[in-house]
Amino acid sequence: MTGADVLLLALGAVAVGAGALVVGTRHLVRAGLWLVVCLGALAGDYLVLSAELVAWVQVLIYVGAVVVLLLFAVMLTRAPIGPSDDLDRPGWPAALIGAGSGLGLAVLLVDAFRWSRVELPAAGTAERLGEQVFRSWVLPFEVLSVLLLAALVGAIVLSRPDIGRPAAKAAAGAVEPARPVVAADEGGRA
Repeated sequence: MTGADVLLLALGAVAVGAGALVVGTRHLVRAGLWLVVCLGALAGDYLVLSAELVAWVQVLIYVGAVVVLLLFAVMLTRAPIGPSDDLDRPGWPAALIGAGSGLGLAVLLVDAFRWSRVELPAAGTAERLGEQVFRSWVLPFEVLSVLLLAALVGAIVLSRPDIGRPAAKAAAGAVEPARPVVAADEGGRA
């Protein structure tokens, strides 16, 4: 086992641990920060595998843009940041489903390759990678950008309290007129 293998396994363990903390923490902002750690460890894995372009794209797009967009949307919508009693549910059903899915995928992977060696293609260049991305994978990238734009617009709409109110209240500035004070006599009648 070489030093690169050890580093790859260590970064993979950091990514898996941070990913578990992303879905396990009850604080939304902390989940976003653990997502930064997870995606950073994946970028480190790409660097160890000599895929520098993919690693820096990972850092720029996912760590830099998507996580900042997530945290911005959380702050913009004023969502509850801490634990919420009405939203918390027991985690054992999800853990059981996740463990079963992971075990099933591991068995499928071992059965498919039977521990055989796979010949790797020649190392890619930035030119070949760009050709693949902009020829074969351009539609998923565009769909993802539209989805993120819709999420940002939705966050802005949710954060504005004046959207969705009746026109009369919005025009009046949502200030109700003062009610006249009526003095009551000793019997409590106005």
